[in-house]
Amino acid sequence: MPVRQEPIVSGFGAASTALDVIAGIDLAGKVAIVTGGYAGIGLETVRALRSAGATVLVPARDVPKAQAALAGLDGVEIGAMDLLDPASIDAFAADFLDSGRPLHLLINNAGIMAHLLTRDARGFEAQFATNHLGHFQLTARLWPALRQAGAAGGVRVVSLSSLGHRFSPVVVEDPNFERRDYDRWSAYGQSKTANILFALGLEARGGAHGVHAFSVHPGTIVDTDLKRYMTQEELIAFGVFDAEGKAIHDPARNLKTVAQGAATTLWCATSPQLEGHGGAYCENCDIAQLLQPGEEAALGTPTTRRPGAVMGGVLPYAVDPAAADQLWTLSERLLGITFRPA
Repeated sequence: MPVRQEPIVSGFGAASTALDVIAGIDLAGKVAIVTGGYAGIGLETVRALRSAGATVLVPARDVPKAQAALAGLDGVEIGAMDLLDPASIDAFAADFLDSGRPLHLLINNAGIMAHLLTRDARGFEAQFATNHLGHFQLTARLWPALRQAGAAGGVRVVSLSSLGHRFSPVVVEDPNFERRDYDRWSAYGQSKTANILFALGLEARGGAHGVHAFSVHPGTIVDTDLKRYMTQEELIAFGVFDAEGKAIHDPARNLKTVAQGAATTLWCATSPQLEGHGGAYCENCDIAQLLQPGEEAALGTPTTRRPGAVMGGVLPYAVDPAAADQLWTLSERLLGITFRPA
């Protein structure tokens, strides 16, 4: 059944916080994994999940940093994992499967943005490899635990995408910029489109097993490390810093605090309002509107942003089931794995 990209009027909005949307939700006995759960909106997500009673595992590339950030927060487990290192992904997943626990929530939160051209040991472009391929592999390896939980009730996988998906579709013929000039914003946009298509593809394959997938635009949050590859001049030009170089918070323009930025993730992970809407791309704690022809050109990149740009919605190419299938096949081929939920 096609996904309806149409708001459902959730009662929450751009200014809602993670604690607002998780209020009254009981996650006692539930197990969650949050990649990048030791900084920014990932850390806020972990705190909110713990407040609702979930046990949370945080895979970390920098374990000492994770230990320091999560110190004093009980019910949180930390394990070593690097999304650019396939062996470490397999090892983390194997350790979790060996515990015999079901996995009720998988939050694919970690990511990088606007990175200069960097390739991993396999030759994969780093943004595509980190933001999409690493999470594709992690989800594949954790599938037995997801299906185990799905057999007893609803399971959700939430992938963090971005309004930046509008910078580029997935170029399946050359995802790693081997035959085209590298542009860091196109590379970021491609990886964020891939996050949306992955949720669509996982829903099509996992929904029958009680495993439902969503993708999320958290809003533009400048109080995190995600902006570390941008200059102050770029941040001012993009309208997220004022002329004095201070962060602007204005949820009406999708400029959010960390607590507001984590809200849509938590809503997608826990809200009963989303029953029957698996595969949807969401923003501002609601399902995003499908953009119409002509609107896709309104945003530009952070260096060419147009006044009056439409700062919401999702492009048709990012919710195209055929494109989702193409990406799934490409991901399996690049990683040398078969991920066929059954």
